[in-house]
Amino acid sequence: MIHSLLHQDLTGKIIGCAMQVHNYFGSGFPEIVYERTILIELKEQHILVESQLWKDIYYKELFIGKRKFDALVEKKILVELKALPFMDTKWNMQILNYLKVFDIDVGLLLNFGGASLQFKRFVNPKFFKLA
Repeated sequence: MIHSLLHQDLTGKIIGCAMQVHNYFGSGFPEIVYERTILIELKEQHILVESQLWKDIYYKELFIGKRKFDALVEKKILVELKALPFMDTKWNMQILNYLKVFDIDVGLLLNFGGASLQFKRFVNPKFFKLA
């Protein structure tokens, strides 16, 4: 179960920042509004964050293409932002695949589209193989 606690303090801070943003704006704004404001909150907390980060995809050492992340925190937590009225499970699979392919420890899916902030935490499947 140690993997479920991986980076717990940092993910808690990220979720706290997201809650501040959602409490201020509520739902109804485009995703970019939430993205820009959560970046402000994270930086005010002195948390290293990179946004709109392009990452290369390889298969058997051959370049396949690129994908863009909403944010990468402290080089170990992928943050994907949504502003949707309801969440589809396709976003869960996207984050799990990103964690695996790009070897990122933890992912957070934050949805600002509901009456309250929705969030889900994911752990790279590689940690389950070690258990």
